[in-house]
Amino acid sequence: MTPEELKVLEKAVSKAKRIASERASELHDLVEDRLPAAYEDIPAIAQATYDACHAWAEASARLKAASG
Repeated sequence: MTPEELKVLEKAVSKAKRIASERASELHDLVEDRLPAAYEDIPAIAQATYDACHAWAEASARLKAASG
């Protein structure tokens, strides 16, 4: 893999981590500030958080495989 391709993967991991962190923050805000009134929002926000974390894990695994 070329250095440029590795940089692209590193950027993808960084972006995925940022998105996962944002979704986790949304979930935290829901728990801290909006429950129990906004209980119906739990499934959608939890799924978005899970999906974002899963995408980060996959991107990290691709980078690790390519790097080593």
